Amino acid sequence: MSLMRIMLKSKIHRARVTDANIDYEGSITIDKKLMKKADILLYEQVHVLNITNGDRFTTYAIEGKKDEICINGAAARLAAKDDIVIILTYSSVEDEKAHSFTPKLVYLDTKNTAAKSKRDVPPPICGGVIGLDDSGDTWN
Repeated sequence: MSLMRIMLKSKIHRARVTDANIDYEGSITIDKKLMKKADILLYEQVHVLNITNGDRFTTYAIEGKKDEICINGAAARLAAKDDIVIILTYSSVEDEKAHSFTPKLVYLDTKNTAAKSKRDVPPPICGGVIGLDDSGDTWN
């Protein structure tokens, strides 16, 4: 049996929460097209990192309408409308393949539209903030 590593598979970066529905039974509703771009399946486990308040939680993805990002159920207490979140999935990859494995990254603008996507994680810029404006241009 070979060593397995848990690797980042997908990332939707800087999604804006459009609603929080505490009365729904759970999950995060994500624009169906964004799920496809990020290679996230219906009912797949996702990790949600709330940039606005620092909370993190795990749930599962369900398909939503265009530009929709809705936090449902108990997790709705961890995010509010207009919070900015990162949505992640992970995959177990054999050690030999992990060294060349690259995740699917989707960067959103302020309207939850995919500004760009790629397969490489950019190096961090310490002491600065990187983001995308509405035109899709990178700023720091």
